[in-house]
Amino acid sequence: MRAEDIEAGRRRWQQRYDAAAGRGKPGEGGETRDQHDRSRRTTLSGMEVDPVYGPPPDADDPRFERIGWPGEYPFTRGLYPTGYRGRTWTIRQFAGFGNARQTNERYRMILAAGGGGLSVAFDMPTLMGRDSDDPRSLGEVGHCGVAIDSAADMEVLFDRIPLGEVTTSMTISGPAIPIFCMYLVAAERQGVDIATLNGTLQTDIFKEYIAQKEWLFAPQPHLRLIGDLMEFCSKEIPAYKPLSVSGYHIREAGSTAAQELAYTLADGFAYVELGLSRGLDVDVFAPGLSFFFDSHLDFFEEIAKFRAARRIWARWMREVYGAKTDRAAWLRFHTQTAGVSLTAQQPYNNIVRTAVEALAAVLGGTNSLHTNAFDETLALPSEQSAEVALRTQQVLLEETGVANVADPLGGSWYVEALTDRMEAEAEEVFARIRELSDDGTITAGLLRGIDDGYFTGEIAEAAFDYQQALENGEKKIVGVNAHTSTVSGPVEILRVSHEVEAEQCRVLGERRPSRSQAEVDAALRKLAEVARTEQNMVPVILAAARAEATLGEICGVLKDEWGDYREPARF
Repeated sequence: MRAEDIEAGRRRWQQRYDAAAGRGKPGEGGETRDQHDRSRRTTLSGMEVDPVYGPPPDADDPRFERIGWPGEYPFTRGLYPTGYRGRTWTIRQFAGFGNARQTNERYRMILAAGGGGLSVAFDMPTLMGRDSDDPRSLGEVGHCGVAIDSAADMEVLFDRIPLGEVTTSMTISGPAIPIFCMYLVAAERQGVDIATLNGTLQTDIFKEYIAQKEWLFAPQPHLRLIGDLMEFCSKEIPAYKPLSVSGYHIREAGSTAAQELAYTLADGFAYVELGLSRGLDVDVFAPGLSFFFDSHLDFFEEIAKFRAARRIWARWMREVYGAKTDRAAWLRFHTQTAGVSLTAQQPYNNIVRTAVEALAAVLGGTNSLHTNAFDETLALPSEQSAEVALRTQQVLLEETGVANVADPLGGSWYVEALTDRMEAEAEEVFARIRELSDDGTITAGLLRGIDDGYFTGEIAEAAFDYQQALENGEKKIVGVNAHTSTVSGPVEILRVSHEVEAEQCRVLGERRPSRSQAEVDAALRKLAEVARTEQNMVPVILAAARAEATLGEICGVLKDEWGDYREPARF
């Protein structure tokens, strides 16, 4: 790019920055006057720093068309002209264990300690659409997250937490829509107008078939429900994000960084195609899509991955799917530090790993962040370890200066080369997915790849290669295959008592006869009827949740109508 074009871009950036700072039209770039900090920023030693850096004046830079300025297409350097000066990342700690009352206490602790939003972890029965007293739930209730059986549990989960003011993310995909409807009922019972709610529901079923394996039905019924949710939210709850396209679980299953990037964005493209197939306006529904990435230990590779993700998404949204607004081309993402990188050996080392991964996410421009607790390979986080995880983010934000400059690594030869390499590898994967398609769409390619085992096979190969590198010593993990001596003793861990399951089942057993069974039966009959039509399913699921139908009852009706799904065996 020629020097005069770079300088023209700098002037455009300055105008947007000034507008966000209150010296022009407020709100440009997504900030408000109140959110923007107009004070000067300095290093720890007092040296003043600029909000952004670029090539020297009068310097040509052939790379700069792909790098650009913050807040400007292709958004390699971030969505907002002010970077974190105008809007810091949201500290959104993922939490859930035991019953709704216990998790509510943890949520209020997180918020009181400075957390900016909530993220709900559900237990395995809930993730699989089962009630706590289902025989298949035995021994799993409350162990990997919170148990939610009906809207009454959701009401307890958010007791004394104003849902009209706190944004909430819910990490669940298979039974996401029934859980979402229970959340809406809890908000209604608080007196909140659900049209004002803001938050995120994961709902990403593609990654379940690719990596996590928590589905209820075959892909098509799930896609029908997701399309219904997209329509419902675009009309009824415009600020709510009905889809968080998740690469996290793909990476945790053993993929490479490039595979995580490519498979996740491909899933996102398929959801765009789903919205378009419903006749929705891409400039209206696309801003409701968000993303969820893993941040692993290769520091610069992760930063490059995040930067490439924004650039690829923006280009495809414009050039392939016809988005005309910047907001429709924005890739907004949440990051969680890599659970798979944590070790049971020498667990205090995990605090260092998490801090490095969190810093990579921040330097890559994450919009919100969860930092893992050091004891998560042993148990759910204790209150102490959860506080350390939260404080890790607060140290980064308050003490390190990383929020002072937008995309501070932009222009680095190494980071830019890695960003370009990530983008090129992702494009190769997109081409392969399209080759699998019989109609040229990403959706058809994904469905074929799921049926053929393409994605699971590729991830398995990547995981095998990494394990081989560990076993032959090519890759090192401190405390596992290097520097294994230690003076540390065992750590105290959180233990979920078996009494939690007994109590949850007892309360559920008492709740059922206290309902109006006639209302429940009528709601479930209506649910079955609508499942046989093309009507939107969300209103009838919401009616069932209001009647206190349980998660297992709602999902059971849908399984009866649509059947179960078993992944074909492959050898």
